[in-house]
Amino acid sequence: MITATVAHPELLDPLTDDPVDGVRLVSWDMRAPLPPEVATEVDVVVVPHYFVRPEGFRLLADLPRLSVVQLPSAGFEYALDLVPPHVTLCNGKGVHDAGTAELAIGLLLAQQRGIADAVRDMAAHRWAPVHRPSLADRRVMVLGYGSIGSAIARRLDALEVEVVPVATRARTEDGRPVHALSELPALLPTVDAVVVMVPLTTDTEHLVDAAFLAALPDGALLVNMARGKVVDTEALLAELTSGRLRAALDVTDPEPLPSDHPLWDAPNLVVTPHVGGYTDATHPRFAALMRRQLTELAAGRPPINVVRGPDA
Repeated sequence: MITATVAHPELLDPLTDDPVDGVRLVSWDMRAPLPPEVATEVDVVVVPHYFVRPEGFRLLADLPRLSVVQLPSAGFEYALDLVPPHVTLCNGKGVHDAGTAELAIGLLLAQQRGIADAVRDMAAHRWAPVHRPSLADRRVMVLGYGSIGSAIARRLDALEVEVVPVATRARTEDGRPVHALSELPALLPTVDAVVVMVPLTTDTEHLVDAAFLAALPDGALLVNMARGKVVDTEALLAELTSGRLRAALDVTDPEPLPSDHPLWDAPNLVVTPHVGGYTDATHPRFAALMRRQLTELAAGRPPINVVRGPDA
């Protein structure tokens, strides 16, 4: 028998209604210590959605049997230094693919087809048709060809877009040639848009810097669905203000974006408040992932979606 803590009723209820053999579930939101008699039995902790409280993660040190921490998010950089090193860290790969890919496509279309401008025109009761570029027949780079990146690419296929996938290393995946990051200088001048979907690491922080942006052709569109710190905000502001580039951001640096930040007033920009995976598809997909995860663990098999092994 393994003991797993779960915070949300949307996850706890389906797992309780159809229990996994060999698993005991305990409700815990990581905001206060567990009773000692429970803390000594916990093997798995499922971190609550949108939970980044360091003091909550510090409570993990009081769980002597803890072996696995499960994140609900695909991103995991915020937890690397907070989860004890002897504990395996797993992420929510696959849970947010559809929602994040939907928003990426929506932001591309909003900028290409002038939907944001149309909303402003509607508020002003202004009829102002503008001849704009299509998304069809454009070259769109998907920078970060993981689970979500490939979901974005599949949707772009349906829109008759030429997809240019880029990842850490060159390979062939899904029948596509995937380019290496080292090829960026040659690729950037050839694309009409870039969708950023890389994880935030020391190597990718400010990957999209002034040189990266300068390599893009005039009028190119940058869509950041990754983490705000992947993009150099000041460099992007300079390009937006000059009118040379356009952007759509679901993530920003800083985040949340302060009310007086110049990004709010930047031209050629659409901002959404980090809602890529914030849909009603999230809870049932995470519940399905957790059912698979707990089934593996209860059977004595290795966990899935491991992003850092013990003592890595």
